[in-house]
Amino acid sequence: MGQAALKRRDVLTRTLAASLVPLLSACGRDARPVADRLAARIDEIPGGWTGAHWERGHRLRGAVPVWSSSAAEPKRAQVLVLGAGIAGLACARRLRLRGIDVALLDLEDRPGGNSRGHRIGAGDALGQGLRCPLGAHYLPTPGPEAVEVAALLEDLGLARHEHGRWVYEERWLCHSPQERLWWRDQWVDGLLPPAESSELLAQYRRFGELVEQARREVGFSMPSTHHAWSPAHQALDGKTFAAWLDEHRLTAPPLRWYLDYCCRDDYGADATQVSAWAGLHYFGSRHGFMSGEEREAVLTWPQGNGWLSERLAAPLADAFHGGRTALRVREERHGVQVLVWNDKAQVAERWDADRVVMAMPLFIAARLVEQPPSALVDAAAAMRYAPWLVTNLLLDGPPLERLGAPLSWDNVVYGSEALGYVNASQQELDPSRGPMVLTAYRALPESQRRELLQEDWRAWAGRVLADIAPLHPDLPERLQRIELMRYGHAMSIPHPGLRGSTSLGALRERAHGRLHFAHADLAGYSVFEEAFTQGERVAGRLIG
Repeated sequence: MGQAALKRRDVLTRTLAASLVPLLSACGRDARPVADRLAARIDEIPGGWTGAHWERGHRLRGAVPVWSSSAAEPKRAQVLVLGAGIAGLACARRLRLRGIDVALLDLEDRPGGNSRGHRIGAGDALGQGLRCPLGAHYLPTPGPEAVEVAALLEDLGLARHEHGRWVYEERWLCHSPQERLWWRDQWVDGLLPPAESSELLAQYRRFGELVEQARREVGFSMPSTHHAWSPAHQALDGKTFAAWLDEHRLTAPPLRWYLDYCCRDDYGADATQVSAWAGLHYFGSRHGFMSGEEREAVLTWPQGNGWLSERLAAPLADAFHGGRTALRVREERHGVQVLVWNDKAQVAERWDADRVVMAMPLFIAARLVEQPPSALVDAAAAMRYAPWLVTNLLLDGPPLERLGAPLSWDNVVYGSEALGYVNASQQELDPSRGPMVLTAYRALPESQRRELLQEDWRAWAGRVLADIAPLHPDLPERLQRIELMRYGHAMSIPHPGLRGSTSLGALRERAHGRLHFAHADLAGYSVFEEAFTQGERVAGRLIG
């Protein structure tokens, strides 16, 4: 082994040992041997970054080609959709169904945005590899307000309306066991920490009552744009969720940890950063505050929401143009011109369209439009984005388990900075005990964005394994491959004042000349229901 490899292993061993000490010391075990085994495996195991070409987006930071750099005749579409995430796919799909000539461009080679799937281990003994998510991994069954999402699920054969209610395809409803929490050196069922004292139970009940009161008196819906915004919403949007909890004397550490976890899971930031509206919306727009044996019904697939994005994209195969980075958007009297960089051909292209849909994060849209509307400038300046790391671990078989509840679909460690891991293979229904995939999620502080993009993948893999290895003693030996997906700007953080801003409302509610905006950013946070509905609404506006 070379000197560089030895030095890297030593650094990894020290890093892993430091990370493992808090978890392993509670079990009376020395962190160093486990750290040594992990560091050795990281150094030899295949893996690396996958799924994203962030350097294409960073082309906007350099010298952008001028309009005259594209000598070829412009390409033409009636409607040009820039961005093939869920909002862009939803918009283009609806336009195509109505016979409108549409082209869909994205800087990535594959559509889906934060809802793409992946195959890990492709090309080796696994053939096509095992399916796993690169981002969002589930969709809650829609509530009564989510009519667009319900219609999509019906179109895809996932739901049918019988006797006045929706019935979902059981094959893709999350199978049991669904959730477990590593709590006091063992796994317990569910993610809410057990109420081991009357004081904690009283706080759980009080928070549940306050959520129900807010549902009655303020009102919440998913998607949020289907509920009228009121002064009560604005008041909640003006303070942090942590401040609201403090006002109501909800201070029990297990409750506060759980609520922080929920905020980080949905919004990429904890209760000290997101608004009280966002914190209550998490529960009020879905299932309330659930405890005991209740579980929210969710749809999930081995590749996560990649299953949905693949089906949204299928009828658009001839309209999709991947590896195209939009550089400039110029609105003119009779149309819109777009300058695009074709990464495969390494040339600039021009596109002409009657209308353009900006289905991308707002901070990017504001860079592209040559004369951006003031609402876009203001909204983009107000946005904050959470970086994310999604890590897929290919194992040659199920890992050893510690005490308590069995391996579940969602597995979370109490007190951890990470968001736990998903058993991506749970929905496969394969009776064999062969290879499987665990998908680990981590929302990072904004201050770590540069580090995420620049640091070696093994360092990040080491941090992920340090979270999981104490829970599965043979994990270092089970590992066959590690692949990591990094998002520098994964999702909008709904910080105080964002959701109720007039600039977001202006972008949501109307066209700005020949430009339309469709993205989850317009809801202030990023989930499938918001993105899909934004795309559908803009398509409806274009269809007339």
